[in-house]
Amino acid sequence: MLASMMEIAFPGGQKVEANYNGLKILTDQPKQDGGEGKAPSPFDLFIASIGTCTGYYVLKFCEQRKIPTKDIKLYLHEEWNPTLRRITRIKITIDLPSTFPKKYIEAIIRVAEQCSVKRHLTAPPEITIETKTD
Repeated sequence: MLASMMEIAFPGGQKVEANYNGLKILTDQPKQDGGEGKAPSPFDLFIASIGTCTGYYVLKFCEQRKIPTKDIKLYLHEEWNPTLRRITRIKITIDLPSTFPKKYIEAIIRVAEQCSVKRHLTAPPEITIETKTD
C-alpha cells in the first residue's frame, strides 16, 4: 500500500509539474534540450534534494547547540562520467566560519551524513511502473 501520492501533469512544452501535499513543483528542460529553461530540470531537483536535505541536518545540529548558521554554506561538487553518462561522485563541502566551535567539526560531518535522501540512495527503494486506463 502506498503511503502518499504525487500527481504528475504536463502543463506544456517540456515542462512537467508535480503536485504533492498542496504544493506545485515545476520542472523544465534547459534550452539546449528543447525546454525554456524557466525552472530546474528534474535532475537539478535531484541534486538540490541532496544538498538541501544535508543542509537541513546541518541547520538542526546548529540550532540545537545555538550555533549561528548565517555564515555556514554547503557546496556540492559533482563528478560526471561521460562514458556512463551519469554522476559517479558528489562531494559536499561544509564551509564553516572560523567562529564555528572546533569540538563540533567531526560531529557535524556525522550529522550531515545522516541525510535521508543520501540514505535512500545507499539502499534505494524498488521503483515499479505500471499503466492504467479508464
